[in-house]
Amino acid sequence: MSVKSEVSNWKYSTFLENKNYKFSRNDILNILTEEDIDEAYKIISDWENYAPTPLLLLDKLSTELKLKRIFYKDESKRFHLKSFKALGGSYAVEKITKGNKEIVISTATAGNHGRSVAWGSKKLGLKCKIFISEYVSEARAEAMRGFGADVIRVKGNYEDSLNECIKQSNQNNWQIVQDVAWKNYMLVPKLTMAGYSVMMKEISEQINNQKVSHIILQAGVGGMAAAMVAGLARYLNHIPQIIIVEPDSAACVLASINTGKVEKISIEKESIMGGMSCGEVSLVPWQILKKSVNYCVTVSDDYISKTIKYLANCELSYEKIIGGECSTPGIISLIGLCNDAKIRKKINLNEDSNVLLFGCEGDADEELYQKLLNS
Repeated sequence: MSVKSEVSNWKYSTFLENKNYKFSRNDILNILTEEDIDEAYKIISDWENYAPTPLLLLDKLSTELKLKRIFYKDESKRFHLKSFKALGGSYAVEKITKGNKEIVISTATAGNHGRSVAWGSKKLGLKCKIFISEYVSEARAEAMRGFGADVIRVKGNYEDSLNECIKQSNQNNWQIVQDVAWKNYMLVPKLTMAGYSVMMKEISEQINNQKVSHIILQAGVGGMAAAMVAGLARYLNHIPQIIIVEPDSAACVLASINTGKVEKISIEKESIMGGMSCGEVSLVPWQILKKSVNYCVTVSDDYISKTIKYLANCELSYEKIIGGECSTPGIISLIGLCNDAKIRKKINLNEDSNVLLFGCEGDADEELYQKLLNS
């Protein structure tokens, strides 16, 4: 069976238009400033082994979907951490510690953020404590231990691991480096987002003055998505339509966009996309996302393994791509949106569309990747 006949039946779960949409460069760049963004690029681009990750073309898929181009930012090549998160946590560690070797770093993670924080701590010779939930694989835990981190497993989900991290950090005077903001904890998440914005700086130089018409952004707590919005406000002249994609079991951004205020949702079932299985949007990203997002869409876990296989088997492009579970929702949602004639027309997905997707991780969890690849 061909890929075309396979994907012709793919569907998204939920689609929502943001009734409060009003994109404002000034408002966005008041939250994550040009200075924040520019400094992050200046520092990170000077790190050892820094190189822009590839911007690939999913040319086979764009032909099938009758779109002009589908750009795919391949973060499997980001340093040796295989994820865009390498840009955020490690940058925040460097900025917040300012050369103080006595500081003990702590964080809670579903995997990739913790690996970045552990790597950043090791580079600077710092002790690091990482809290993970019972749902985080042992392979991810081992990867963090490989950077010298002390990994503490907590019963429950991501929120429980974060609460335990905050509790023990307050008791022991550890410095939390978290990608989630809460009241009186805004600086570090902002630094993390500034690190992520390096991706958009690279993209702005890789697209060769081509206009991106649509950008689909994965959201967990919203940090990467908001950083990309700030990045395009900083670097792109043309503002594309901005679409947020989330697991249907953890659509906290969609729920918040729907009511216009932060909504905490209850996650009944953990998604395979563990890094996106979050119940509440972070406060700093929310300030950016609430008016700058055009649409929200959710997807199920049903098409993840097939998408991973298609990427690996050169069926979406002419080159092999290693994309992990959280690299798939942009592709899945785009296919689903294109299969819905009414929505496709509404959001102007057509022969002139240049769509930007994010392959935000490679085989960061090698065991899960192989399981999905072989299922």
